[in-house]
Amino acid sequence: MLSRNGARKIEIGTARSSARRQTIPLDLDLTRLRFGTELLKRGFAKMQKGGVVMDVTNAEQALIAEEAGAVAVMALERVPADIRAAGGVARMADPIKIQEIMDAVTVPVMAKCRIGHEAEARALESLGADMIDESEVLTPADPFFHVNKRAFEVPFVCGARNLGEAVRRVWEGAAMIRTKGEPGTGDVVEAVRHMRLMTQAIAELKSQDNDRLYGIATKFADSFTTLLREVRTAHGQEPVVVHEADVVFAGATLDDIAEGIFQILGEVKKIQRLPVVNFAAGGIATPADAAMMMLMGCDGVFVGSGIFKSENPETRGRAIVDAVAHFDDPSTVAEVSKGIGLAMKGLDAKAMPIEARMQERGW
Repeated sequence: MLSRNGARKIEIGTARSSARRQTIPLDLDLTRLRFGTELLKRGFAKMQKGGVVMDVTNAEQALIAEEAGAVAVMALERVPADIRAAGGVARMADPIKIQEIMDAVTVPVMAKCRIGHEAEARALESLGADMIDESEVLTPADPFFHVNKRAFEVPFVCGARNLGEAVRRVWEGAAMIRTKGEPGTGDVVEAVRHMRLMTQAIAELKSQDNDRLYGIATKFADSFTTLLREVRTAHGQEPVVVHEADVVFAGATLDDIAEGIFQILGEVKKIQRLPVVNFAAGGIATPADAAMMMLMGCDGVFVGSGIFKSENPETRGRAIVDAVAHFDDPSTVAEVSKGIGLAMKGLDAKAMPIEARMQERGW
């Protein structure tokens, strides 16, 4: 028989009643169910929940990470501490290295692209990376916009220092958020700062009515107007005004973005957390660091320099995995912290000049 919209259907009788029937369309587009949907992107990210993602620079390190119990690895040419030390411009890793890591392990392989660098993201997607990290660890490529992640089938993870950055990235299509922390320092204080800012901002939403919530959404959406404001300033327009109907990003008007962020904030208010998984990252170097971030409400942990810049990467990696899995058991955290060697040499994040802080990248 045909449905109202012309789709041909099969009628299947149920055991309960021959009069009550279920219909299944024959023209389902199964590829839309399998690839690229927001549901599946977020679902894949959620599968990493409760685990540790480890930065690796080669297949040997990837195997160590997998053996230590990492739920996924992040393929990059240099860990954040080395990127920081080398200076210059940090870019997407050599695809050969990424492919070698993908061939070496059975766990998901993530890879980093520069903020706003759609071509790097497309290249990583074509390689078959399981997730792309639009990362402030690399040198940003676009001073105005992040990647339009909705246009990709592969899921993205993005860093955030606060609720505003987090909901902007979610609106753009990110399937996972992580604290930025201060990468490559071994100093967990900035990851803690970002998580505190996020959780307190979420708690504050409980007392906001819809009018106030929309006002917050409008403020958060204003970040997308930077380019248009700069152009209009150069044109001598005074005062510089961006209207709700102006297209500001990826074909969306300012009003579209504010409304989308308003809907996300409404969900955040209701469930009292982000609608995607939120991992900790940046400066996590010890099992206790990882456990603390989990106690603060994180869904998992990214570890970069903290493992492979330590004295005993294999033992420390396993200890951090165990600490994340048993974060609410102090005796286990204490036990796995015993005799694992020296942690990486740390940098005091608050003593760093602003221009040297990777967490300041992104908007």
